[in-house]
Amino acid sequence: MTQRPVLVVLFDDVQSLDVTGPFEVFAGAGRAAGDPAAYPLRTASLDGGPVRTQSGLRLLPDTTLEEAVADGPPHTLVVPGGEGTRTPDPALVDWLRTHAPRAGRLVSVCTGALLLAEAGLLDGHRVTTHWIACDHLARRYPEVDVDPHPIFVRDGRLSTSAGVTAGIDLALALVEEDLGRDVALTVARHLVVFLRRPGNQAQFSVQLSAQTAHREPLRDLQQWIAEHPGGDLSVEALAARARLSPRHFARAFQAETGTTPGRYVDLVRLEHARRLLEETSRGVEEVSRASGYGTPEAMRRAFVKALGTAPAEYRRRFHIPVT
Repeated sequence: MTQRPVLVVLFDDVQSLDVTGPFEVFAGAGRAAGDPAAYPLRTASLDGGPVRTQSGLRLLPDTTLEEAVADGPPHTLVVPGGEGTRTPDPALVDWLRTHAPRAGRLVSVCTGALLLAEAGLLDGHRVTTHWIACDHLARRYPEVDVDPHPIFVRDGRLSTSAGVTAGIDLALALVEEDLGRDVALTVARHLVVFLRRPGNQAQFSVQLSAQTAHREPLRDLQQWIAEHPGGDLSVEALAARARLSPRHFARAFQAETGTTPGRYVDLVRLEHARRLLEETSRGVEEVSRASGYGTPEAMRRAFVKALGTAPAEYRRRFHIPVT
């Protein structure tokens, strides 16, 4: 079997789960494929000495970064995130600037994207990172195309993921690409995670991604929308429920939630339909009605626009069988 060496970069104040999550996925993939050496794994720090993670856990690297690439670049270079990315060691940034372009695949987890951006490796690429750092990444590095919504983004040989556990999702996607779906599914089952989160799945549910309105009528209305996705959710109907004029309602809703009523309703309906497709065996036509689309074709257009896939294909990939 082809060997795909994986090198994980370590530094002080790294997020430990950014390291161990992908590490366990690649290690488990080798076992699941019947070849423990499928992914030769190494960790390395600048001087080869122990590093203390941001939670206080101490990690002992296998070697120094220079020694790790002495015999050639890794197939996959993983750059984790953590508090240590806020004021990175210039020597680490220099090492990444020199050696990261030579890796077969370059992967960042969480705020590891900040290290790659500081090294000039993200310019002109579409990337993501932990939601809390997306604005900072976009402002500080304007040449980088930052997408705050997906849990991971693949852009050629570059892959970036959102916060912490999204690194596991990305690693599973890479294993599926390398060794096939059956191996990735075996690893996912072993780790007790679902092999079902597509990269373009949002980092948050609609209720978490949108701001909660301050005024009680609008806050209650947000909850009502989530509970009645198949109802009449036109601006006029929602304004009447909030006891406001349509124009006043639309302005107030956007001011307090950060999004328009129409966009909020679209996201709620998409999320509701996704969950029904993932968690139930209800037919596509029934799901489209229950989610407020009315027809399967209207739901198909919404899925293709937002997720790049049709409802039937989405179900095929991400449905959780009832046991």
